[in-house]
Amino acid sequence: MPTLNLEIVTPEARIFSGEALMVTAPGVDGDLGILPEHMPLMTQIHPGELHVTTPSGDIFLAVGEGFLEVLPDRVSVMTDMAESDSEIDEKAAEEAVERARKAMTEKTLSGEELATVQSSLLRSLAKLHVKRRTHR
Repeated sequence: MPTLNLEIVTPEARIFSGEALMVTAPGVDGDLGILPEHMPLMTQIHPGELHVTTPSGDIFLAVGEGFLEVLPDRVSVMTDMAESDSEIDEKAAEEAVERARKAMTEKTLSGEELATVQSSLLRSLAKLHVKRRTHR
């Protein structure tokens, strides 16, 4: 079965580098499914779940804002956050969601402040989604 060379990087580290059978990423207009021989593509990704199917099993990561580059034999994910379920502190993520929701309802925020709070909310929700997926 054909594979893709996948690389997932954050400003801090290379999170994954290896073979993948399929990559599903949270794109601007919804989830993107990438298989080998996919047409070249460059797009923005939003906070959500990155699902990687490898020859040895599935990997689920909570990712933040970033970019996805697709070539017929290679996929590169450049994101500001990528965390597996074992790295996610569920209680801290729940508290961050609550703080963000409270800030959005109780305060008058400027456009920039609102965007920052919304980004934090989406990142925390992505973490909770990945963490809770693995505990079902």
